[in-house]
Amino acid sequence: MNNKEEGTRFGTLIPEESTDSMAAAPEDQTESADKDDAFEAENEMIEDESDGIPDEDAGETEEEDTEDEDVMDDESDDGEIPEDEDGSEDMSVSNVAKRRKRKHRKRKTGMGKKPWIIAGSIVGALVVIYLGISAFFISHFYINTEINGQSFSGKTVSDVEEYIKNQVQDYELTVIEQNNETDVIKGTDISLTYQENNDIEDALSAQNPLLWPMAFFEKSSASVTIDVGYDEDALAEKIESVKAVTQEQTQPVSAYPKFDGNSFVVEPEVYGTAVDKEVLTEKIREYITEFKTELNMMDEECYVMPKYTSESPEVQAACDTMNEYCKASITYTMEDENVVVDKTLISTWLKYDDNMQVSLDENAVREWMREFGKKYDTVGTTRTITTPNGKTAEVSGGTYGWSVDEDSETKTLIASIKNGEVTEKAPSYVQEAASHGAQDWGNTYVEVDLTDQHMWYIVDGSVAMQTDVVTGLPTPERETPAGVYSILEMKRDKTLVGETDPATGQPIYETPVAYWMRVTWTGIGFHDATWQSAFGGSRYQTNGSHGCINMPYDQAAALYDMLSVGTPVVMHY
Repeated sequence: MNNKEEGTRFGTLIPEESTDSMAAAPEDQTESADKDDAFEAENEMIEDESDGIPDEDAGETEEEDTEDEDVMDDESDDGEIPEDEDGSEDMSVSNVAKRRKRKHRKRKTGMGKKPWIIAGSIVGALVVIYLGISAFFISHFYINTEINGQSFSGKTVSDVEEYIKNQVQDYELTVIEQNNETDVIKGTDISLTYQENNDIEDALSAQNPLLWPMAFFEKSSASVTIDVGYDEDALAEKIESVKAVTQEQTQPVSAYPKFDGNSFVVEPEVYGTAVDKEVLTEKIREYITEFKTELNMMDEECYVMPKYTSESPEVQAACDTMNEYCKASITYTMEDENVVVDKTLISTWLKYDDNMQVSLDENAVREWMREFGKKYDTVGTTRTITTPNGKTAEVSGGTYGWSVDEDSETKTLIASIKNGEVTEKAPSYVQEAASHGAQDWGNTYVEVDLTDQHMWYIVDGSVAMQTDVVTGLPTPERETPAGVYSILEMKRDKTLVGETDPATGQPIYETPVAYWMRVTWTGIGFHDATWQSAFGGSRYQTNGSHGCINMPYDQAAALYDMLSVGTPVVMHY
């Protein structure tokens, strides 16, 4: 700063009352000029010395500095130097230096605020830009926006509607069927027209314009209902003409547990060709509304789908349960063979319902046990016998022989299977015989030849006694039944009572005997017959009994002493 400038800044202070007289007072003017020269000289001295004067205000607070600066600013604005109380100018060096120092500090402080001002300006500009973009997205969709699968980034509602209208004009839906068969439904075939609604506007309203930066990081997807008009009858006709609908249809087969010879595994499903017309119609309408161009009937499950597939956990769970059943193995030890009930057989008794709930078919088990009984039961079966005199005969019927307790054994077998038991056992029997051989009555038995009217008592394969007999009169009511039986009871001095005579109401006979050996509960047995005058031959044809085997008294006594309850009795012709 030169002297001239400094003198301009500070100026000369002229009292107000002397202002008007300046022009007419030359002496005063000269005096004033002298004072100006003296002031400028002194001012130069102060400016030169001020650089070496210590800053006495260095320890003052910022507030004080600010206040002093404000005062100086006020004073500087007037271009005047403060006066003392007597009106004289304060021309002390220290005061002038202080004021110059504070002015210098103020200039430096003002320069330090500039970066903050610039930063604030930048932030403000960015906010304006952000809000401007946000305002844009009030009427435009975000970037990365799809509506019904079609990109409409940065588009307006009008843009979307215009696109849809253009699509309607040339719209075609290709229906892809099995075996790569296709059918096409054209918009013109069904009189397709676009009908405006508020769904697109609602989709735009759903987006928050202030959150538009998020669109850079994630896709925005909207599904809107596009109202279209079409001829319902025409569409129904087109659906009915689809090849998948018109061709012969087969039903699907669900995946299911299948026994492969070792275990149950999942048998894969089989897809049929039967069309679910309700689903097909729904999907075609949906695709038309969304202006989709290809409908894959298999992907959209327009066919009747199998309830279970290979991936269905229900099927695998059923397999697991069935395999637990198949862990069981029950071996029946018979006379000349073992009968094994294991996974091969058990697998045929397992079943599952529509919900893949597994159960053991108890009726099937019971039926198997019935067949098992038929095979190994001997009661009433036809058997062959060779008499002591060499005659061979077949004998059927009777009550003696093996008889499996089917009801009891069925329950036991079911429990064993469910528990996964592995065991060997004999079946339980209602009735047992002497052996499991062809002649299950064994080697000790009574034999009666009804044709030859002769009987033998065989003990351990040898004849212990024999005698002629008289059997029942050969009429349906009185003949002696053939078959294999056993001695049911033995009694002395029993009175045999016949059936009641309807005419008299009395038994047709009442006959006392000394030795009674019962064969059937219907009244057939061995006993002495003292009223018979002869035995054997053809006497039974005229003087036959009511079915009993009549014996001579002594032979009846001898047999009674040798027999025991349970001894087999074989009677044959």
